[in-house]
Amino acid sequence: MNKQHWVHDYETLSNCFTACFQDYKSQETKLFVIHDLRNDLEEFINFLGRNVKNKEWHISYNGLAFDAQVTHFIIDNYKNWLDLSACEIANTIYRYAQRCIEKSNKKDFQDYPLWKMKIGQIDLFKMHHWDNPAKRSSLKWIQYSMDWDNILDMPIHHDTEITTTEQINTILEYNINDVESTKEILNRSKELINLRKELTGKYGINLFSASEPRISKELFAYYMSQKLNIEKRDLKKMRTYRSSIKFKDIILPYIKFESPEFKQLHDRFKSVEIDPERMKGAFKYSVTYKGVKTDFGVGGVHGARTSGIYKSDDDYVIMSSDVTSFYPNLVIRNKWSPGHFPAQEFCDQYEWFFEERKKIPKSNPMNYVYKIILNSTFGLSNDKNSFFYDPELTMRITINGQLSLIMLYEMIMERIPGAVALMQNTDGIETRISREYVDEYIKICEEWEKLTNLQLEHDEYQKLVLGDVNNYIGLNNYKEVDIATWRNIKNKNPHYKFKVDGNKFFYAAAKMKGRFDFYGLALHKNKSKLVIPKAVYNYFIHDILPEEYLKKNRDILDYCIGGKSKGDWQITSRYVDNGEFKEEKLQKINRYYISRNGVKLTKVHKTDGREIQLEAGKWLQTVFNKMECKPKWNSYNINIGYYLEAVEQEINNILNVPSKQMKLF
Repeated sequence: MNKQHWVHDYETLSNCFTACFQDYKSQETKLFVIHDLRNDLEEFINFLGRNVKNKEWHISYNGLAFDAQVTHFIIDNYKNWLDLSACEIANTIYRYAQRCIEKSNKKDFQDYPLWKMKIGQIDLFKMHHWDNPAKRSSLKWIQYSMDWDNILDMPIHHDTEITTTEQINTILEYNINDVESTKEILNRSKELINLRKELTGKYGINLFSASEPRISKELFAYYMSQKLNIEKRDLKKMRTYRSSIKFKDIILPYIKFESPEFKQLHDRFKSVEIDPERMKGAFKYSVTYKGVKTDFGVGGVHGARTSGIYKSDDDYVIMSSDVTSFYPNLVIRNKWSPGHFPAQEFCDQYEWFFEERKKIPKSNPMNYVYKIILNSTFGLSNDKNSFFYDPELTMRITINGQLSLIMLYEMIMERIPGAVALMQNTDGIETRISREYVDEYIKICEEWEKLTNLQLEHDEYQKLVLGDVNNYIGLNNYKEVDIATWRNIKNKNPHYKFKVDGNKFFYAAAKMKGRFDFYGLALHKNKSKLVIPKAVYNYFIHDILPEEYLKKNRDILDYCIGGKSKGDWQITSRYVDNGEFKEEKLQKINRYYISRNGVKLTKVHKTDGREIQLEAGKWLQTVFNKMECKPKWNSYNINIGYYLEAVEQEINNILNVPSKQMKLF
């Protein structure tokens, strides 16, 4: 008998329980209701029993903290409910579900940890690390991000007393929509799940719902416990706490500067002492050097020239140099480790991951695993929940990373006549230099590599469209490729310039950063108004005027915007119908676009009445939560003027010209 693995969703109301299960390989769907009008408790218990017996899996969105808790509560307690009515049973489940929510909000331990569960679980919310405060996303927001047909909030409040079959069917429709959208997330996560399946089998650790940082911790603990000959559970308790961190004790001796500006910065850094408990924003410095302001802080170094278009030509070239695996190599080359680990053993293990990764093709899942381990260590060294925790290691990496990079920046600017600094950001720099000094540039970089024991990778931009250090478009130089390589590149990166010279093919990849990025965005990110960065990209890279691009782009989703409300805020729709003012309450997450004949969407505070318009000024909106394909494009009534104005504003900001004075380069 083939096992079935079920994507599922529960709704627990004060007197009604509903459940939807859908097999991940097929469309087989099972619906269960516990209510006096329909009581499927016996069928539901039998279904769960088969899941346990057949070792089938449940797949959910945030299920470990909620759905799985409710499942196992029902399995353990249903025999005590024989004398209760269906509505009373539903209320018992509801009260337990509320307790689960309360525990989850307080980050308390749940009644059923993973090891106690009788049914295997895959929690896509946990796996994608959407429980991280910086990435936290509801299922509705993910529905919006992946262009789901129907962004649907629970239509009935959970404390509502259900009295009709119509109400039950409405809830079930909502269940089905949630399950089908969760199934779509699952379909997009198959490689991640296959990787976790492989790791779970290899190491004997259940990693099916594990985020990337957790995978890093678990595998490093696996190897490190063996290396140090201690129990893994004991290793996981290890931490190094610091009362203070003095920068003079951690700055590497090879760091030196020539200019007065950076010499002063160096001295200021050496005088810093911070409290590890208050690291965020502990220090902020700015240095203006050769006309460019560079900012330093706990998070890293960032600097950029004024916005504009910078191009390579026959006389000048934009050089881009990035440090290879910057933070991992800083750790390895300098033999750093958390204070509670012997440095040699830690670095030997860390370097082993580094060297093993280089041996494995990028297509191999283990390459990705080792990358996770190497890149996660920096963040985990400042995480009290991690056995990597030692805030001094965090500071060693980030402070020396900043100063080392700026040392390279200064060496180039001091020694190459006429060099123009464009950007400095975390692990790389971009500089415009005369072509006659390219060899000298490489020599300086080699000198820096020898001094730091780090390596640089070099590239050239033919064009850099610079908003600021976090928002830019870079177009690489043309590289000759054969037709097979060209086809492969085109499939992986559709954003490029391409030219043919006889039987030779030339390809130039484009890189978009920040608000100019519109391709392959992570699902937790805001993809609103993608038509704007697309129009900006096509203007600067392909010389297509914004008006022309907007006329050709007929993908309604590119014009859509995601609006969300939290806490005590309510989104309302306001409009006039036959001379009468009307107001309608909307759901928490809404998809909409700017239209010529829409409504006014406003956030209203439920207690004090404060109001915030989702789009200020004259602009109207059309709510588009349920996808509808119009027979004619004009029937959407999109207000192209809004989007054109936004595109022109972005372009004018880059060009530093007054509005309505654009020109192509």
